[in-house]
Amino acid sequence: MTTTTIAGHEVDVNEEGFLTRPEEWSEDLAPELAQLIGLQLSEDHWKLIHFLREDYAAQGETATLRRVSTQTGTPVKTLFTLFPGKPAKKMAYVSGLPKPKGCV
Repeated sequence: MTTTTIAGHEVDVNEEGFLTRPEEWSEDLAPELAQLIGLQLSEDHWKLIHFLREDYAAQGETATLRRVSTQTGTPVKTLFTLFPGKPAKKMAYVSGLPKPKGCV
C-alpha cells in the first residue's frame, strides 16, 4: 500500500492505483481520477458512479459490469462507450472502489 496525493487529497492506493480505503473517496476526487485514465466525466458517468458507491455500501463488494447494466438499465455497449476498454475496472477506479471480482 502506498500513500499518494490526488487533487490535494492524501489517499492510500494499491499497486494498480486503486484506492484501498473507499471512505477516502470524494466527489472532488472523481474527476481527477477520471482524468488520470483519460476520461472527462459527464452526467451519465456520475449516474453510474453514484450507483456503484451506493451498491458497494449495500452489498460490500464492487458491482460487476452485468450488475451495473441490469440495475441501472444501461446497455453494456453504453458502458463500453462511457468507460472504453475495461469499463468495470475503470468505473470502479473512478468511483474509488476495489476492482470487481473477476477483473484482470
